[in-house]
Amino acid sequence: MVRLPGRGRGSRRTRAGLRAGGLLLVAAILLAVVLVSVSVGSKAIPIDVVWRAIVDNDGSYDAGVVWDQRMPRTLLGAAVGAALGVAGALMQALTRNPLADPGLLGVNAGASAAVVGSVLLFGLTDLSDYVWFAFGGAAIASVVVYVLGSAGRGGATPVRLALAGTVVTAVLSGLITAITTTDAKSWQLMRFWTIGSLVNRGVDVLLQVLPFVLIGLAIALVLTSSLNAISLGDQVGRALGAHVGRTRILAGLAVVLLCGGATAAAGPIVFVGLAVPHAVRAVVGPDYRWVVPYSMLVAPILLLGSDTLGRVILSSGELEVGVMTAIVGAPVFVYLVRRRQVTRL
Repeated sequence: MVRLPGRGRGSRRTRAGLRAGGLLLVAAILLAVVLVSVSVGSKAIPIDVVWRAIVDNDGSYDAGVVWDQRMPRTLLGAAVGAALGVAGALMQALTRNPLADPGLLGVNAGASAAVVGSVLLFGLTDLSDYVWFAFGGAAIASVVVYVLGSAGRGGATPVRLALAGTVVTAVLSGLITAITTTDAKSWQLMRFWTIGSLVNRGVDVLLQVLPFVLIGLAIALVLTSSLNAISLGDQVGRALGAHVGRTRILAGLAVVLLCGGATAAAGPIVFVGLAVPHAVRAVVGPDYRWVVPYSMLVAPILLLGSDTLGRVILSSGELEVGVMTAIVGAPVFVYLVRRRQVTRL
């Protein structure tokens, strides 16, 4: 069969148009989830009232609840979700490991160890105080993992990074256990923080971590073409003109900023960074020019949806978002594995 001139180009344009339209649809779904998240709580507020309060704050009681209590939590959840989803996509591209998630580079363990250390050494108990220790610990752990994975001949290979992350996580986890079993205050704090939660996170926490998350997202978007190249292997990436070393360093920096900020703000939240990139690739394919922006929007939908569900699933109280993402995300991930979609990077 003779291929008509321009047919392949037109087909690519059609696929790009469909993906762009899908991105707009996902953005609309995210907006709807945000409105529902703000609406649900101990006192239900109708969505039309929520919308009016957002557009025009009239100073009413409902508007005060929307802006002072629920909007900061929802916006923080959206930022944390976007950070974890994009960080997961970056880590899977860097390590060429379909099971990579924000815990692979020791980020969660580093943040947790820093929080425990700050409580033990300085007596910090307020989130706005120890959030910076959590971020610093996540960053230091990631750097240590990269240095260990880069040592020796061959540089930082995916296998070495995974092994280094496992070692650092094991060491830090042992240190955390040793501290928390001997210090009651550290144990009480870690019991709450390691679950992963958006409760009692105000606008101050959002403003502290948002600059780091935004910078990380910007770096990730800039690197999408290079990620496509290096995901095929270092040699192929170089042949395609990608600067493998520079791409890895910048992508690693983005992971530190994204994971560190998200973990510092909400604690370690599982399955978002692992499952969302797989779900996205199953729909849009392996092109990181689409995987990254889709993950940026789909992950907040999963996290905010889980957080909202956790508020209504119990008759009294609520389930923390870290618990809900595990409950919701695990079946989704198993379904993707069974459909053999996860092996395609």
